[in-house]
Amino acid sequence: MSDGFETPTNASNLGSPSPSAPGTGSVEEVARRVLAEANKVISGQGAVLEQLLVALFSNGHVLLEGVPGLGKTLLVRTLSEILGLQYGRIQFTPDMMPSDVTGTMVFDPKDQEFHFRKGPLFVGLMLADEINRTPPKTQAALLEAMEERRVTIDGVSHPLPEPFLVFATDNPIEFEGTYPLPEAQQDRFALKVTLTYPDAAEEIEVLRRHHAGFRPQSLQAAGVQRVLDLDQLKAVHEQVRTTSVEDKVFNYIYSIVKDTRESSDILVGGSPRAGIALLNCGKALAQIRGRNYVIPDDIKALALPVLRHRIQLRPEAEIEGLTPDDVLNRLLEQQTVPR
Repeated sequence: MSDGFETPTNASNLGSPSPSAPGTGSVEEVARRVLAEANKVISGQGAVLEQLLVALFSNGHVLLEGVPGLGKTLLVRTLSEILGLQYGRIQFTPDMMPSDVTGTMVFDPKDQEFHFRKGPLFVGLMLADEINRTPPKTQAALLEAMEERRVTIDGVSHPLPEPFLVFATDNPIEFEGTYPLPEAQQDRFALKVTLTYPDAAEEIEVLRRHHAGFRPQSLQAAGVQRVLDLDQLKAVHEQVRTTSVEDKVFNYIYSIVKDTRESSDILVGGSPRAGIALLNCGKALAQIRGRNYVIPDDIKALALPVLRHRIQLRPEAEIEGLTPDDVLNRLLEQQTVPR
């Protein structure tokens, strides 16, 4: 494998699920088991892990933002192993071409024909590391894959594995040698999850674990076990899909998204796709928290990660020092939460 790519880990090589692994039990039980395994490796980050599970269980892509060294790559690798997903990693660079991601047609001199050679994108869970370091042309190669779960090469469509999820990372503090993500591509991410520095107790626990011999390169040595197989994960997706939603929740979602379009601080507000993402993620969060119905608090809890990357502030708001989270929090405070 050429530089910039991590050899995919085949789920079939990770061993069978542990004997205690659930079948198609409650999503809450599955989430509890996943978090228990993740906590063997990840110290703290409870809210981040919950948001990542929301994306995984609602079959949505994630944009992870945080400074280097917070464990973004470790988070994704750990979840892929726990969920039995084939994992791959692309380290994006300025000289990367679209065919380096999707694959290309290769001439075989034996039969004198061209054959499709799959790119590293053909995995269950793809970590697109530092996606903002590659030019827009290569970033755009992910658009069809993220939306249609397929890639088209020379007019022929090639389906991606099911499920297919992209977890992309970007660095918020470095701008030299980076390219902003197009709005259309940002809109394909169900959530934008921000990682911050751990608190004192969590960071000290990280030091203790490393002192005791923890090596991020060997998750098996940390005792991480697989909780689900692919069929069980698909069953979770189906349970989430059938979560009940009342009219008042539909109206609440619409009202939030509509207000982003009418705010004097926002130049571009959320699209209908933003509302759909908020609905699907809310259903996943409800199931993770042990309910088969969505309540307004589920929607409110996810409004920031679902919308923060989908709105564009007016220059005047940015001059005032406002962030998307500031504006969204203000809009949420003005909303009447249905009961």
